[in-house]
Parts: sequence; structure tokens; C-alpha cells
Amino acid sequence: MSRIGNKPVTVPAGVDVKIDGNTVTVKGPKGSLNRVLSPSIQLNREGDVIKVTRPDDSKENRSLHGLTRTLLFNMVEGVTNGFKKELEISGVGYRCAKQGADLNLTVGYSHPVIMSDTDDIKIEVPAPNKIIITGIDKQKVGQFAAQVRGKRPVEPYKGKGIKYVGEIVLRKEGKAGKGKK
Repeated sequence: MSRIGNKPVTVPAGVDVKIDGNTVTVKGPKGSLNRVLSPSIQLNREGDVIKVTRPDDSKENRSLHGLTRTLLFNMVEGVTNGFKKELEISGVGYRCAKQGADLNLTVGYSHPVIMSDTDDIKIEVPAPNKIIITGIDKQKVGQFAAQVRGKRPVEPYKGKGIKYVGEIVLRKEGKAGKGKK
């Protein structure tokens, strides 16, 4: 049995969840999210609790059981608290700046890298080496953070580049035979 799929999703006060067949709409203080979920998984609302059930124990339904519950939980969590990813830039001359709705990255290329935020994603730059990406959709926040990080991933020799806060980068030693003949 799916341990995650069996956990009920509690709907906090101020959040409105509408289940129409396999389409779920969640509205809360931070915004609203829509998602079409798998038609084979049933959602049952009992007061302020939503239970996710599956029709049988086939491999597909077992895998969709926990996924559906997690997607629903992330929708409720997103419209109440939102999601946040923090990135940090390290390296000599590497920095970022916010120019209007654009994120301007200077990360060692001959040109600045410019990325625009969208209606769903908000970018904050509290320091020249720190980026905070926030939004209500967990998938979009994570995807945008991965795209920003992909502009200059951390290299393992000097540790220069863009990384997540708390990410551990395994450092390499470099050439061992330096100076020897």
C-alpha cells in the first residue's frame, strides 16, 4: 500500500477546493491553481479532509495513488504558503541584479544573461550574489530555478557558478603532477 497515498490532505481555512471529475481547482489567499489529475484515481471530500483512493492494485494505479495525493497536497500548500528556492552565486566577478522584471546575470560570459520573471514566478535579489525565486506552483518554481542554475552550474575545481543554498559541491583536487618531471 502507498503510505503517502493513504495520508489524507487537510484543507485549511480560507482555501476552496473544487473537484469536478478529474479536474481540481484550488483557490487560496495567494492565488488559484488548476490541474487535471488521472481519471482512474478517486478523490473523496469529507468536510475539510480529502482522501485519495485507487480502484485496484495494478502497477499503474499504485504509482498514480501517491502521485495524485502529492500533487493535490502541493496545490493546497502553494496557495496557502507558496514555494521558494534560493540560489547563490560564487566566483570573482559573478553577480546578479534585478532590472525591472528581468534578472540580469553576469556569470563569466562575454554578455550578460537576462531572464524574465512571469506572472507565476517572482524573482528577488536581496544581495548581488543571492537569488530568491518564489511562486505558488512547485513545479514552475523548481523548473525556473533549474534554468537559472543551468546558465552556469558550479564547476568542481574552484567552485565558481550558481548553486542552490545548502547544495554540497564535491571539489576536485586538480592536477596531481604539477611541477614534477
